[in-house]
Amino acid sequence: MIPAAAPEIGSEELAAVEAVLISGGLAQGPQVAAFEQEFSAAAANGALCVAVNSGTSAQHLAMLAAGIGAGDEVIVPSFSFAATANSVALTGATPVFVDIEHDSFCVDPAAVLAAITPRTRAVMPVHLYGHPADMRSIVEVCNLHDLVLIEDAAQAHLASIDGRPVGTWGLAGSFSFYPTKNMTSGEGGMVTTFDPALARTVQLLRNQGQEVRYRNEIVGFNNRMTDIHAAIGRVQLRKLAGWTAQRQANAAFYDDGLSGVAVPAVAKGAVHVYHQYTIRVVGHDRDQFAQELAARGVGSGVYYPVPIHRLPAFDLGLDLPETEVAANEVLSLPVYPSLSEADRDAVLAAVNIVAQAGVGSG
Repeated sequence: MIPAAAPEIGSEELAAVEAVLISGGLAQGPQVAAFEQEFSAAAANGALCVAVNSGTSAQHLAMLAAGIGAGDEVIVPSFSFAATANSVALTGATPVFVDIEHDSFCVDPAAVLAAITPRTRAVMPVHLYGHPADMRSIVEVCNLHDLVLIEDAAQAHLASIDGRPVGTWGLAGSFSFYPTKNMTSGEGGMVTTFDPALARTVQLLRNQGQEVRYRNEIVGFNNRMTDIHAAIGRVQLRKLAGWTAQRQANAAFYDDGLSGVAVPAVAKGAVHVYHQYTIRVVGHDRDQFAQELAARGVGSGVYYPVPIHRLPAFDLGLDLPETEVAANEVLSLPVYPSLSEADRDAVLAAVNIVAQAGVGSG
C-alpha cells in the first residue's frame, strides 16, 4: 500500500535529538531560540517568530495577544480542521463560519465581507492544503473595516502570493509542525508577526506569563516548545525548500497525467506547496472511489468530510454550498517528497482506471 502521507524522519533528526538529550537541557532553550531565528529567515520574510507547543497554541496565543476575547466575532472558513474554530472559541470569542472559493478551497473574500457585523473583530483565513488564500482581497476587507488579520498557515510553509510568504500579510500568522505537515518538529507551532509588542505578549503567554522567573506579569499558559522538538525542526527546516520542490514536481506529474477528475487549481501569483494534492471526484461516489484506490494499493485521504459548522461542538444550521460540495468531493492523493517514480506511476494509473470505470457514478 502506498500511504496517503509519510513523515520524513532520518538520521540527522535522530542525531539532533541525541545531542539535546546528552546536553541535559531539554526545556525551552538555545535550540528554540535558534529555530525561531532560522524560521524567520527561511520562511517568514524576517518576521519575529515565537515557537510554541502546537499549531493550535500558535493560533490561540496570537489571538489572545491581539486582545481578542469574549463578545468578539472572528470570521473563519468552515472547510478546515476543527482547530481553526477551537482556537477562536478558546479565547471566548465566537467563530463565524463562511463559505470557500470553489477553485482554491480557501475562504471566499466576498463571504467574509458579507459576514461582518458590529461585533466582528478579526478574520482568520486558512491557507488550505498548501494553497494561499486570496490575501490581496482579504487585506483590503480588513483594512476597510479595521479588522485584525491573523493567518492560519498551518499547512502552508513556504507558500506565497506575489512573492510574499503566507504568515506575513496580517498582524500575525500561525504555523504547525505536526508530523504530517510539510516539515515537522514532532509537535509544535510558530507565531509570526512584525509587531514587537504582540511577539512579547505571546512569549509571556507561552511561559506562564513570565519573562523573568517568578516575576509573572500576566496570566499565562505552559505552551513552550522543548529543545528536543526545536532540534528536529531545525533539521527539517534545512530540507524544506528541497522537499517543497519535490512536492511541486509530484503535483505537476499528476496535473499532466490525471483524467476524469478535477485537479487542484493554482491562482495567479500564488505558490502552492501541496501539503495535500487534493482532487475533486465529480460524478462518482467519493468514498467508493477511495475504496477502489485502496484495493489497487493506493492510499488516499479525505480532509474534511464534515465541515466545522456541522460538528457536534458547533452544530450550526448554515447554508454554505461550496463547503458542502467540497466535503463530498475532495480526495487527497499521495504527494510527499519520498514518493518514488514507481509510486507516482501507480497512483496515476489507479486514479485514471477508477475514474474511467465510472465507480459510483450517478
